[in-house]
Amino acid sequence: MKTKHVFIALLIAMLFITGCTSTTKPIEEITPKAEVVAVAQPIKVEAPVAAPVVAEEEKISEPYIASISKYGNCMTNLDYKTLESEGILIGDIYTITLGSLTFEAPVVTNYSDVDLGKYLVKVSEKGIELAINMGNLAKAAGIDVNAPFTYELKEKGGYADAYMIRHLEKSESREDYSTDEIFANFRAVKAGGIKEGKLYRSCNPILDDARAPYAATLVEQAGIKAVMNLADSKESAEKQLSTAPYYESLYNDGKVITLDMGVDFYSEDFTSKLKDGLLFLADQKAPVLVHCNEGKDRAGVVVGLLEAISGATMDEIVADYMISYENYYGVEKGTEQYAKISSVIKDFFKSINNGEEVSNKQPLAVAVKYLKDGVGLSINDITSLRLLLR
Repeated sequence: MKTKHVFIALLIAMLFITGCTSTTKPIEEITPKAEVVAVAQPIKVEAPVAAPVVAEEEKISEPYIASISKYGNCMTNLDYKTLESEGILIGDIYTITLGSLTFEAPVVTNYSDVDLGKYLVKVSEKGIELAINMGNLAKAAGIDVNAPFTYELKEKGGYADAYMIRHLEKSESREDYSTDEIFANFRAVKAGGIKEGKLYRSCNPILDDARAPYAATLVEQAGIKAVMNLADSKESAEKQLSTAPYYESLYNDGKVITLDMGVDFYSEDFTSKLKDGLLFLADQKAPVLVHCNEGKDRAGVVVGLLEAISGATMDEIVADYMISYENYYGVEKGTEQYAKISSVIKDFFKSINNGEEVSNKQPLAVAVKYLKDGVGLSINDITSLRLLLR
C-alpha cells in the first residue's frame, strides 16, 4: 500500500480487551420559545509494541467499502491483522475521503467513543469500519457497496486523551451486576409529571443475548400492556418471539409496534417512524414499555421527549438518560466521563431548539414544537400521550 494510504495503526492488545416531580400545564397554555428546526473504568492503554515489517505483496492495494449495515455504517475491506503493521494506534486521527465527503475521524473501538453525530474509524476483530455516531454515513456520503475511499494520517495520537474519557465497556455476565433490573437496564421512568408505574424503559426482551430473558421476565412482572419496539422489524421480532411468551402474547394481540428505527435522529426515516410509534403509544393503556436493543440511545431520546412533554426539567431528563450508563458501565456522576456522555442528550435537545442550549424551564415548549412541526403530531396527539403517563 502506498504511503498515501497509511492508516489506522491498531494495537492488538487493545482489540482483545474484554470485548422529580414538576407541575404539568395544559398543552393549550404552552407558548414555545424556540424554533424547531455512550465502564467500569476507562481502559488502560499499554505502550505500543513495534510492529513487524510486512512484505509489499501482503498489503491491500485499494481500499473500498465491503458492506453497509442497515444503520449506514461502512465496513471496509481492510484487515486489522494487515494494518497493525502500519503503525496504527487507537487515538490517531485520519482524513478520509469517501464519496462526496472528506472528513477527519479518530481511530476508536466503540461508536460512543465520539460525540453524537461525529465521524469515527471503528476497529475490531471484524475489521475496520467507517461510521457516524448516531448517523448514516453511507447516505451522507452518497455511496454504496464497493465504493472506494482514501485515507491519510492527520494527527498521531490526537484523540488519545478524549478516547480515554469516552471509552466504555460492559460485562455480559449477570453475576457482575447487583440486580436483574440493572443487568437488563429495566426501570420505571419517574421524571416530570409521569406517574410511577406508567412508563418503563429497558433493553430488548427478545434480542438473542444474555440480558433478554431477564428483561422479558421483568416486562411480565410489571404487567406491561403495550410496547414501542424501536429496534426490530416485524421479521426480526418474529424470529425471537418464542423466547419470551408474555411479550409474544402482547405482539399477537397487536400491542407491540416494531419500528426498525435507525440511529440517525435527524433523518426523515427516524422522524417518520417516531410519529408512527408515538401515535400507537397514545392509543394504548399504561403501563407501556419503550425499548431499543440496549435501551440507552434510541430509547433515551424517545423517553426524553416523553419526559419533556410531561413537564420534566433538563436536569431530570439528563439524570434518567445517564442511569443507563451507570447501569451498564459504572459511569459515576460528577466525573469528566459523566459530563462528556451526558452531552449526547443535551445536544439532541439543543439541535431541536435551533442550536440553542435548553434550560430547565424550556424542555416542554421545545419538545411540543418539535413533535408538532418536526414529527407531525397534533396537539390532541401530544395531549393523549401526556394523559397516558399521568
